[in-house]
This record gives sequence, C-alpha cells and structure tokens, in this order.
Amino acid sequence: MSHITLIRHGQANTGARDEASYDRLSPLGHQQAAWLGDHLRASNAHHPRVYCGTLTRHIETAESMGYADNITRDDRLNELEYFTLATLLEEQHGIPAPSERESFVTHLPKVFTAWRDDQIENPPESFAAFETRVMSALHEIAEGDGPALVVTSGGLISMAMRQVMGLDVPAMARVTLAIMNTSVHRLRPIGDALSPVLFNAVPHLDHPDRHFAQTHI
Repeated sequence: MSHITLIRHGQANTGARDEASYDRLSPLGHQQAAWLGDHLRASNAHHPRVYCGTLTRHIETAESMGYADNITRDDRLNELEYFTLATLLEEQHGIPAPSERESFVTHLPKVFTAWRDDQIENPPESFAAFETRVMSALHEIAEGDGPALVVTSGGLISMAMRQVMGLDVPAMARVTLAIMNTSVHRLRPIGDALSPVLFNAVPHLDHPDRHFAQTHI
C-alpha cells in the first residue's frame, strides 16, 4: 500500500452560482498552483503517479503545477455537485442557497445532512454513491506502486477524511469549510489502513508576501 497526497484545486470562479460557471481557475488559482508545483520540486517530492479528476479546475491545477504530461484522469475524483444540491434543497424544502460567504458555514451542514438522509429528491448522485466512489478510487490508487499525487476538490478530501477518521456528517462539513485552495493533505498506510498524517498544509503560501493567497473560496 502506498501513501497518497491529496491536493485541492486552486481558487475557482468565486462569483459562480452553478457548477459550469464555477469550473475554471481564477488567475490567482493558476498562481497558487504554480507556487505549489515549484515548492514540490524544490522539496524533491517524489510522486511517480499523478491523478486528477476530469473537471476543468482539476486539470488546470495539475497543468499549472507543471504536471501537463502523464496525468491519469479519473471521474471518480470529481467533486460533489454542491450548487445543484443547494438548488434542489431550496426548491424542495425552502432553504435558501447562501448569497454571501458567511452563509456557507451554516448552509453546508444542512445540505450534507439532507443529502445523506435522502431528503433531496433526484440528486445528481446519492450520498452513498459519492462515498462509495471516493472509497473505490482511493483504495485502487493506494494499491498501486509508489507515492501518488491526487488533484481533486475539497468535498472529496473531506469525504476521504470522514472515511479514514470515522467522522460524522457535521464534522465532515466543518472539514470541508476549512480546506484551503491548493492545500496539501496526506494519507499514509499504517498497518492495513490509510491514516491522515497531514491536513490543510499550504507551505507554498506561508511567506508573508503570499498570505493574501490563502483562500478558501
């Protein structure tokens, strides 16, 4: 079993209110990814296998990091459709989608809880299906040879943390809210299971001149 380093994509289109509009990096998102790629190379980080989801923001992040070649794209690494779920929750239960950043703090747990409890009709996928595909993808990657780098999204990373730490849904939502753009997370095999040994690290953004780039949305 090999260790897996998970990377959240760079800052996307922060003004979006639907999946398609959100799915592209902002100029800052490209810069965050470039800085991370430089940091990994300067650290002599060894990742013979590089994966990403099939979303535009995943691919653009991997490319801006300098991994334009030899990337394995896997749609099991794609994000949950938060905007779609939020719209359905509003239409079906009258819970309004957030209009400003602060509202996400209380809204996201409501979305996750309703989704898990099958209270959202006709979602893009069920909570159970999302959980299963994340588990399947990470298990398969962990069984490969050599350390793997995985460029994905915050919701998937929080689901991975839920699985390896036994988090309940409210805790998973809090983890999702905490994850920064281009943050680094590592799962390492301990015994016969993956365990978290690094969470939400942004060493490439720690310099005072880059603190402005420590973004969540």
